[in-house]
Amino acid sequence: MDGVSYVTQCPITPMQQFTYKFEAYPRGTFWYHSHLGTQIAMGLYGPLIVKERDPQAMEEFVMMLQDWNHDMDADLIHFKVWFGNFINRTKVPPSHSLDGAFYSTFPYHAGLINGKGRFHYGNGSHNGAPLSIFTVTNGTDYRFRVIGASGMYPFRISIDNHPLLLVASDGYDCQPRVIESVVVHPGERYDFIITANQTVGNYWIRGVTMESGVDHISEAILRYTGAPIEEPNSTRRNCTEDDRCLVMNCPFTYYPKNDNITCLHLDDLASTNRTSAQPGSESKADSVEEVFLNFAFPGDAYTPGSVNGREFVVPPVSSLTQPQDITSHCQPNQCGEDRRCACTYTIDLVYNKTYQLILLNMGKGKGFSHPIHLHGHSFQVVKLGYPPYNETTGQIMGDNLDINCGGNPNRSLSYCNQAKWANSSWGGNNVPGLNLLTPPRKDTILVPTGGYVVLRLKADNPGVWFMHCHIEVHGLDGMAIMFNESFSSHPKPPPSFPKCGSFQYDKEAGSDAYTGNQTVSSTDDDEYDKRLFWIVVGCLIGLVVIQFVIIVVLCCRGKVGGGSGEKYELSNNSRL
Repeated sequence: MDGVSYVTQCPITPMQQFTYKFEAYPRGTFWYHSHLGTQIAMGLYGPLIVKERDPQAMEEFVMMLQDWNHDMDADLIHFKVWFGNFINRTKVPPSHSLDGAFYSTFPYHAGLINGKGRFHYGNGSHNGAPLSIFTVTNGTDYRFRVIGASGMYPFRISIDNHPLLLVASDGYDCQPRVIESVVVHPGERYDFIITANQTVGNYWIRGVTMESGVDHISEAILRYTGAPIEEPNSTRRNCTEDDRCLVMNCPFTYYPKNDNITCLHLDDLASTNRTSAQPGSESKADSVEEVFLNFAFPGDAYTPGSVNGREFVVPPVSSLTQPQDITSHCQPNQCGEDRRCACTYTIDLVYNKTYQLILLNMGKGKGFSHPIHLHGHSFQVVKLGYPPYNETTGQIMGDNLDINCGGNPNRSLSYCNQAKWANSSWGGNNVPGLNLLTPPRKDTILVPTGGYVVLRLKADNPGVWFMHCHIEVHGLDGMAIMFNESFSSHPKPPPSFPKCGSFQYDKEAGSDAYTGNQTVSSTDDDEYDKRLFWIVVGCLIGLVVIQFVIIVVLCCRGKVGGGSGEKYELSNNSRL
């Protein structure tokens, strides 16, 4: 289990405690956070760093990124995003990515780094709030562990005058790559090393959202030991045609030509471990099962988040430990090609089988790029398929036609619920461009709108695992799926494991009857049944003893007060 509410356990309610015990493996940069409602956006999260037993090679810093709104709580933001956000009776239009993809009407006030940030006014001034400070010593190397805890926006992270040596992503090492900056999407983690070899002073650490036409930033300070206690006056590197900036993990293929930026993608990274990076690569094509999943917002007036047209319905029970109580499974007659339905979407995985997942954002519900996270597994990123872009403006020009959406012949009207390869000869290992030798290993991946990603995983971890968009409002709106992996091998819950469910009052059956898979007690059912049995037996024995005593007393009284041939009667005043 891994703690997702209604997937592997019941929520931890107020006044309750819940203890987790687990093996701290693998080493790397991870994090914990709530998986209920909009609690991430309100700051219910923290880093979880698994270190080696050996002494660390250098000093480390953790940097957590978040977008923030000061005026509204996360629930209100969620409703405003979906039902309309208005300022002075004017509807706020959604912001866009540099490639033309949608972001949101999320009212961005500040970017936080380790909980600190500033509100910037339209005239260039700010509220003067304190910033996080990372203190370094000249001539020393430092490792930064950057965690994307945003509810909506990715941040492009850079440090003035200091190139970044990228060494890991989502907790897994990659072959080092020198870059100017890295884009961190919600849910992702990136580790990089810097060398403090500049003039003693203060330098800006910058986080810039990937939006077009707005200036949404987050800031922190890199301060050398001995530098004055003042704000930096450093400037960002100037990217020129002769000295282009390398940006890792772009959500698109090109920046606008005049930006002089070269995009690097995950297929430009290589894992440092060849042996564990190729599940199924030694297998025949037909032994690798493919699953196509379209993360989108299909529909007309109503366009919920969905996977293959299925809006995820969260069950009221712990899916791992109470599977028999789930009543909202998807029905074939309600879901299908160019149809939308609401249900608890689940796909069964066979133990030890290799799966090739093709994640896409196409058809009628496209328009947003989605950072997709999988619980319970890491996966290999073996191929990226971006849509075509205009090389000058960087704008999206259409879909990647490697994918056949099926359904409506008009691709823009198809829900793309039953996608497949456009070339019927493709499949398994026989897909051009697969990296089966040193693909990067991750647990969160951005699916570009109009494009797709190909992932490999081996179903060797029995359980129920959640896959969802890590943009919080998208996940809440139904963009999720559960993998029911090796059901027969699911571990049994420990004794006294909590249960949960719905309560439905049945008026006709009376106050003593109810329906539903209600409730919960921390008491084990078997122990409860045993105690109830002995209570009933004890009561029956007590009644028998009382009756026996009464009979004996009555018999004795009869002998004392009766005469020959006379009937014994109790007077009105007699008492036992």
